[in-house]
Amino acid sequence: MPDRIPDAILCADIHLVERDYQAPCRTDSLWEKQWIKMDFISALQKKFSCPVLCAGDLFDFWKPSPDLLSETARHIPKEFYTIYGQHDVPQHSLDLSYKSGIHNLIVNGKVDILDDKHNPSDIAEGCSWGMKPTGETVGNPFKILVWHTTTYQGKELWPGAEIPMAATLLRKYPQYNLIVTGDNHKPFTESYQGRWLVNPGSMMRLTADQADHKPRVYLWYAEDNSINMVYLPIELNVITREHLDIKEQRDARIDAFITRLNGEYEAGLSFEENLERFYATNQIRESVKNIVYKSLES
Repeated sequence: MPDRIPDAILCADIHLVERDYQAPCRTDSLWEKQWIKMDFISALQKKFSCPVLCAGDLFDFWKPSPDLLSETARHIPKEFYTIYGQHDVPQHSLDLSYKSGIHNLIVNGKVDILDDKHNPSDIAEGCSWGMKPTGETVGNPFKILVWHTTTYQGKELWPGAEIPMAATLLRKYPQYNLIVTGDNHKPFTESYQGRWLVNPGSMMRLTADQADHKPRVYLWYAEDNSINMVYLPIELNVITREHLDIKEQRDARIDAFITRLNGEYEAGLSFEENLERFYATNQIRESVKNIVYKSLES
């Protein structure tokens, strides 16, 4: 752990879930593991007495239950500043943010929201989902932008995606010393002329392709505009592809079934005749045949 005292802890895409939610790729309890990670971040905040800047999507669904809200209030770090991600607001609309779980936490003094209308800490500009940076750094002494927008490094996220690369954003917004982004769950950092873009990635491993993902936060130091990565605690061997393997096997059986149908179908015969030929060359249960026959008669 670094000896220096950071000026902020950077995170994003926390995606807190309900008690009964079970991700198909997980063999453990997300409910329990998410609080372990939140408590780890809270301990960092307590140790360094600095703000936590979150780049959106605190909740996986904008309408958390009272159970999830109360647990969030118990575990969330002090000095927690966030913005709205699309998961945090109804219909992805900021106009409806007053209905959200985050709004409840704001009213009860558990979090503060960063945006260009309300900046209680005077440490960063916040751009929630769908917003654009003002480019104005007056009253923003550290020149930080916290933005829930998709960006990436290397290979484009999907063919034809009109999404700016991290290097492009750094060049487009030179007035910010630090840009913290959310939405892309893959963590990375990008630097240009001594300035940083930090995409912390997701706090939880929510899909099978995140088996090798190491959740993390970043410590940021204003004096020399530097960052330091801190890994969050994880348990090994709790991510499985079994649900994907089952789906792939099912899809393969369906493809084989369709291929056989295509090869055995003859245009000169009626549908019923082709169906009888298919039955004659394949082992089909009588119960299935009866269902098909009933549907033909209806």
